[in-house]
Order: sequence, then structure tokens, then C-alpha cells
Amino acid sequence: MDIRKVKKLIEMLENSNLEEIEIQEGEESVRLVKSHGNLQNITPQSIVIPQENKQEIITEETQSNEETKEDSNSINSPMVGTFYASASPGAKPFVSVGDIVAEGDVVCIVEAMKMMNEIKSEFSGKVLSINVENAEPVEYGQSLFELSK
Repeated sequence: MDIRKVKKLIEMLENSNLEEIEIQEGEESVRLVKSHGNLQNITPQSIVIPQENKQEIITEETQSNEETKEDSNSINSPMVGTFYASASPGAKPFVSVGDIVAEGDVVCIVEAMKMMNEIKSEFSGKVLSINVENAEPVEYGQSLFELSK
């Protein structure tokens, strides 16, 4: 749903006597509730949970390939969401460290707003590192994988 539409809905709700409005367009939906004159968007997709700072885990392979990292390609997350290494719980991961991937191969899934988005490799090469744990939240532009050039 277009953010301009959501903003327009907020304005319309503020200027009306309605207490609540819910709009659904295909798979996407927005629910707005007026609370003491303030609007709260209470859809599950918009809940932001602060993360604790996590220390990076550096494997022996990453340490030994520190120089190689400069000669690597990074696959970054194209959106904010949740990283999944496999198509379903208990299934084999799409890729593992040491695997060879070709440009266009699916390397993971990022769930955003209840949509499962396949992330495809933009490069061909060997997987040097996987920088995210399964089911971990990811940010836009965050490095997911390092591939050799």
C-alpha cells in the first residue's frame, strides 16, 4: 500500500467522527485507531522491537580470509524484514559457507509485511560467510552474505 494513501487515511480519520478504520488492498491491510485524539497504527507489521546490541561472531574462516574479504562481493538486504535461510522450518538452507552460487540463484528469504521475498544472488562465486542468523531481523542494506569475486 502506498504511503501517500496511508497518510491520506490518517488525515481523513483525524477529521472525522470515526474512532477506527481498517482498509484492505489485496494481501495488504492497514488498521488505524483514534485514541484520545492521537492516531496509532496498530498493525502487526509496524511494531518495532528494539534490538540489543549483538557482538559480531567471527569464525576462524572469516579471520583467515580477512584479506579475501576485500576481494569479495556482498549480498545486502533490499528491505527491512526477517531473514530466513531456508524455505521452511527444518528444511535445508538455500546456501551454506563454501557453496558455489550462480548469479540469480535464491540465497535466502526476507519476510516483510507477511510477504516472503526470495533474495537472489547478484553475483556468482563461493559463499565466504553468512552474516545473519536464521529468523534474525535485518535492516535495509545490511550485509547478508559475502561471496568471492
